[in-house]
Amino acid sequence: MENIYAERIGAIRNFMKERGIDAMVISGSDPHSSEYPASRWKQVEWVCGFTGEAGDVVITLDHAGLWTDTRYFIQAVEQLAGTGVELHKTRIPGEIRIPEWLAEGAFPDRQGSVTVAVDGLAQTVASVDAIRAAFRHVGRHPDDGIDRDKSFRIVDMPDALEFLWNDRPFVPSTPVITLGEDITGESRNSRIEWLRYFIDGKDCDAILITALDEIAWLLNVRASDVEYNPVVISYLLVTSDKVEWYVKKNYGASADPETRSSFAELEADGITLLPYDDIGLLFNDMAEDGLRRIYVDPSTLNYHLASLAETLRGKIKVVTGKSPVPLRKAVKNEVEIAGMKEAHMEDGLAMEKFLYWLDMEMTSGNIVTEWDAAMKLDSLRAGIQGARGNSFQTISAYGPGAALPHYVTPREGSRVLEPHGLYLCDSGGQYLFGTTDITRTVPLGPCTELEKEDYTLVLKGHIGLASAIFPAGTSGCQIDYAARGPLWKYERDFGHGTGHGIGFFLNVHEGPQGIRWRFTEGQSESVIEGPQEIRHNFNSQPLLPGMITSDEPGVYREGMHGVRHESLLLCVDAGSNEFGSWLCFENLTLCHIDTSAVVRDLLTDEETAWLNAYNEHVYRTLSPCLPYNVAQWLRGRTLPV
Repeated sequence: MENIYAERIGAIRNFMKERGIDAMVISGSDPHSSEYPASRWKQVEWVCGFTGEAGDVVITLDHAGLWTDTRYFIQAVEQLAGTGVELHKTRIPGEIRIPEWLAEGAFPDRQGSVTVAVDGLAQTVASVDAIRAAFRHVGRHPDDGIDRDKSFRIVDMPDALEFLWNDRPFVPSTPVITLGEDITGESRNSRIEWLRYFIDGKDCDAILITALDEIAWLLNVRASDVEYNPVVISYLLVTSDKVEWYVKKNYGASADPETRSSFAELEADGITLLPYDDIGLLFNDMAEDGLRRIYVDPSTLNYHLASLAETLRGKIKVVTGKSPVPLRKAVKNEVEIAGMKEAHMEDGLAMEKFLYWLDMEMTSGNIVTEWDAAMKLDSLRAGIQGARGNSFQTISAYGPGAALPHYVTPREGSRVLEPHGLYLCDSGGQYLFGTTDITRTVPLGPCTELEKEDYTLVLKGHIGLASAIFPAGTSGCQIDYAARGPLWKYERDFGHGTGHGIGFFLNVHEGPQGIRWRFTEGQSESVIEGPQEIRHNFNSQPLLPGMITSDEPGVYREGMHGVRHESLLLCVDAGSNEFGSWLCFENLTLCHIDTSAVVRDLLTDEETAWLNAYNEHVYRTLSPCLPYNVAQWLRGRTLPV
């Protein structure tokens, strides 16, 4: 039987031939540049079976390729087998990005015009501009109405796969809740007024917000339209005197009571609810209302909407720039910080109960698979009052599975945990009062010398970043060496970022801050440019008090093992002196770090003192709330090394 993905690619090529299309770009994102799209927009997975978080596909009449980064190379090779899709690697020396490949590599002998089709709903303005720029760089000019050699054109085909994807999911619509000021620390009206002040400063009449987490933060609303991300699929328009929320909800009599109550509260606050699909009428409505200048962020605005605005050139002026929301959202207020600390307390109790259970199961000789372990941890989190699901899919990985940084734990055929080697668990929870993200690598018994060495060196990097003190104004890329230095000294490294921002009962990854040393000359490493890119690339955003950022160095050896230690760090003031103002981190995560695989001689006295102090803090904080047997077990696990 022919591979279903090869069949689908064949059907797409027939479609392309009928319409004179030379290349079709299929995005792994959605109309809102989300990192995790809803099922409706998992177009890359539908086309080729690849399930990684970052990946875009290009199909020509004689080639199909997937572009993804170092986190997914092994996974991509496995999932693309038999599909006819070739892996194109990003974040490696000599990489060729999609725009350059289309302009220079895809049609080397082409003399005539090249037609590139994009789904404008799932491509940003910035991503399409990158394609245009690449073609111009090689001397090809666009078919844009100007009298010159027209050697390429870009065709916007919204929902281009709709004709083939017969059972394509609908735009999701889940119950909406509102969060009070007692939870968020600030009312939606206050946030809207702040945004209006920003609009006025840009001499604009309106701002269009398209990123889902930004909308959720501004309106103090949450839902579950996207798995793991408590957001509402929608658009938000804010002017000097009105707020219009384009949302796909049945907010009439048929809506669930929770949603109906939430929408009534929003309308009482002066927010007008409009159908999600009416967003296409936005710019015409603005022109009729006399609004002339609208501010948008091209990194999140989809190309289709931008094209609609372009048709009204002369009536509507689109002003582009960075959205102000991510930075303000990233700096947590006192109420949010208190909530995040509560979330980590509850999460830490669940983690310790899980690790105790795992130890007892292994000691008893019971059979436990990676999937069993993930389900146990998920159930413990689900029992916490205020729990709203996981913040991402739990990564439960033993041995070679842990060598994949974003390993997908299979329900069927997952590895059995054995009483030796390393087990890695990366997980997190969503709570009404915060979001968590934690990784612990656990020795299940005797480990090899290499496993111990990797374990300890990663721990050294983790401690180095967690204990860093740095001047105010320092960006994350400038302190990345604190985590990588101990690994580089032994000629080891990892391909993902060291730290990402985290939302408050929102997306587990957020910007604008990030901790990563790589600099990509201002270019995205994917066709898709969006808020998620802050996790991948160098950026100059200074770390500020109130920001919460992960600390997660690692080492991965294909076919052998993987190690990662991750905690969340709150940036706080560290005082000032004649040399300036200083910042440091407060560790929010509460879960002990196993010391049985530590090579003591590789740790400095300062690192040892930090490890002992952290484990003691975990024990003293959590033990009063743990069952007696778990507390006694934890005491043994947190003794000084």
